[in-house]
Amino acid sequence: MTKHEAESINFLIIYVLVILGAIFCVLPFIWLVRSALMDISQIFIMPPEWIPKPFRWQNFPEALTSVPFGKYFINTMIIVLFVEAGVLLTAPMAAFAFSHLKWKRRNTWFMILLTSLMLPYAVTLIPTFLLWKGLGLVDTYFPLIIPSWFGGGMFNIFLLRQFFSTIPLELDESAYIDGATPWQVLWKIIAPLSKPALITVGIFTFMSTWNDLLGPIIYLNSPEKYTLAVGLSTFVGMYSGQWNYLMAASLVIMLPILVLFFFAQTYFIEGITLTGLKG
Repeated sequence: MTKHEAESINFLIIYVLVILGAIFCVLPFIWLVRSALMDISQIFIMPPEWIPKPFRWQNFPEALTSVPFGKYFINTMIIVLFVEAGVLLTAPMAAFAFSHLKWKRRNTWFMILLTSLMLPYAVTLIPTFLLWKGLGLVDTYFPLIIPSWFGGGMFNIFLLRQFFSTIPLELDESAYIDGATPWQVLWKIIAPLSKPALITVGIFTFMSTWNDLLGPIIYLNSPEKYTLAVGLSTFVGMYSGQWNYLMAASLVIMLPILVLFFFAQTYFIEGITLTGLKG
């Protein structure tokens, strides 16, 4: 066997393993889709049927009208939009300060803040709740939105700071010579060069906010203020035996994330790839 033939066989084995792994990962989603289009009596037939006979498209309107998902969607979008705005405004500001501005003990403070990533969410849950309760903001969207306007979380700051560190400081110096301010340098030079990283942060923020269940459950008491995640959780309790309705509602709630990732995957992969470990 020649070297070329051996390499071809190795590549063939790798491709087969990758395809099998992809099928294994996609299989639960395929099961979700076929179950959403079936009658409840078809879902658990053995051997399983993969093609619905017939397609029950009415599962979607019946599932979505049994619980006010339209109201939950509006509530979720309000939170997502304000959170995205806060993160994409303040996280770049913090990252710029830690990467392109020189001030005393900058790296020391960055490492101290970085240790907050090691704290489990449960550790800060009770004191944070007591803080918002003392401010009288429980059962409002403020506890879910306001934290995003203070950097948007240390992970976002870390990701952007690592990306900003790869941009030469000479660009800043040239702009300062021309009379630019740090604010102008950030939004007219650094931010346009960091679109992949900013889009990556935006995708992460959208996904975490859209799927957030614990936060709304803790801070929201009024059913009319529920988000989609809480609404789906309530739906599960009400229709625990109606698996076709549950799958239909879950599929609809998943669609925005799938569509977002489909259109932004190039920037997402580029942002992750180009974010180095400099500094």
